[in-house]
Amino acid sequence: MQNPSNVSASAGTVLTMGFMDRFRKHETPPEQPQLPVRLDQPRFAVIDIETTGLSPQLDRIVEIAVVTTDPWGRVLGEWSTRINPEGPVGATHIHGISAADVAGAPVFRDVIAALTQQLAGAALVAHNAEFDLAFVREEFRRAGWDMPAAPSLCTLRASDYHLPNLDRRRLADCCWAVGTPLTGAHSALGDARATAVLLAAFMHPHIGATPLAEHLALPEQAIRVRWPAEPNGAVLRDVAMPRTDNPAYTPSTAPASTAPEALVSMVDHFSLLDAVAMGAPESGIAYLETLAEALEDGEISDEEAAGLVAFALTMGLTAEDVTAANEGFVQALAIEALDDGKVSRAEKAELLRVADLLNINPKVVPTVLDKAEAAREQRMSAGLAPLPDDWSLGEPLRVGDKVVFTGCAAFDRPGMEQRAESLGVLVIGSMSPKVALLVSDGTMDGGKAGRARELGARVVHPDDFRLLLDHLQPARPREVKAPPKPQKAAPPKAATSAPVDLPEDVTPADVREWGRQNGWEVGVRGRLNQELLAAFVAASDNVPAEPHDGAPGPRDRAQTP
Repeated sequence: MQNPSNVSASAGTVLTMGFMDRFRKHETPPEQPQLPVRLDQPRFAVIDIETTGLSPQLDRIVEIAVVTTDPWGRVLGEWSTRINPEGPVGATHIHGISAADVAGAPVFRDVIAALTQQLAGAALVAHNAEFDLAFVREEFRRAGWDMPAAPSLCTLRASDYHLPNLDRRRLADCCWAVGTPLTGAHSALGDARATAVLLAAFMHPHIGATPLAEHLALPEQAIRVRWPAEPNGAVLRDVAMPRTDNPAYTPSTAPASTAPEALVSMVDHFSLLDAVAMGAPESGIAYLETLAEALEDGEISDEEAAGLVAFALTMGLTAEDVTAANEGFVQALAIEALDDGKVSRAEKAELLRVADLLNINPKVVPTVLDKAEAAREQRMSAGLAPLPDDWSLGEPLRVGDKVVFTGCAAFDRPGMEQRAESLGVLVIGSMSPKVALLVSDGTMDGGKAGRARELGARVVHPDDFRLLLDHLQPARPREVKAPPKPQKAAPPKAATSAPVDLPEDVTPADVREWGRQNGWEVGVRGRLNQELLAAFVAASDNVPAEPHDGAPGPRDRAQTP
């Protein structure tokens, strides 16, 4: 393999500035030099695609880009094209490609010859390479071409070695970690350029971790791989439009409804490292990232559910691997929800809903929350001093106790609340039997003070509360139940019917009240359960509804819609 210092003077002059610029932050990627590429030259071909969905068997490529680099990631050339998928274009709100954009574009079989020229003799690179290459292979197969098993490098997998401490490993996360912002995300050429930046960082001999020998050897290995010059099979026209004739499998091109804020925050911040620590297989990192992206809108559609199953198979994951990955994902979300020391009702409701979508025993969620909360309290209890011998304030305050404030404006209430939470004491907004005490300076005698009197709750002055914090004691031992036995692996649940709209002149509170009177488990917040809403509408229209979990349907009880 040639050394960077042996590059010809003319090529080196052009490349040096562009290469170093990749390690400086800039708003837009610079124009890349288009240098002659010899087919016998060791090189990488960095690929990115945009697709109509997640399944290589059911979905199609709508855009593909290739950025050719030398063995050290220095760009030699670029190639990209839109592709007519011969059917729906999928999620336009994600990749930005509309049906009009591809109406005059070539179909994949018409660009294979040009694409093969870009790939032949090169080691293939992609971020989540199993996904991209599975789609490309399937498109080759449909067109009657044989795509060889060329050496490949997955920058997502390689990030585990080069960027081991990242919580997330999306392309944007990895680019940020090497000092280059991602621009042009969700366009094939923009993402291919960004992946080439990542490749250059990973292959740099002096910056970061030393490149792996197995990665350095890939370009030389790829030169020996023979690529076909023409098809050797029939075009599979019967599968060219797999979704067109079945509306149930037509992806929506419109943005999904706004996802719940609690779920958006948990999914955006959850840690892959936590998921692996909780039992998700390391081989399932790409699956976990794909699952997280699918859940960013708060739902898993029919297409996404089928695509996740197909993707897991493409990754070589077993049913047990998928179960472990799904459970690790939910447990990582639970840890994220506990980051501020408490789990809101909205967060818990979304955790339970995600568990249901992933066919996970819902009893896992409270068990995981108890474990995470116990571990957090144990960490915060470490090193606390015992009470002094002259202690006179009665029962001490403990890590994990809940407190409520009223008044206290003259005593720096925000500062007290912030200090309490930093020490592991939970500040909540309303009195209940589980609250340890009410902090009050006597200036307010409203609902909190009245509720404290009803409960016989302890009330302390702010000065005494500060002393209680000064002598905070370890948390009480918490009993954590054993986790339930894992269920058999099953694919993620998808929506089984079209969403039911709320009838005019009916409020969510009306539906919830009807549900309670008819035996449904109904929360006070969050989105309405679609099964409940369907049953309500059916009862309102005097149409029998399906029973819920074996319970009598609305027609079998007194109905008060």
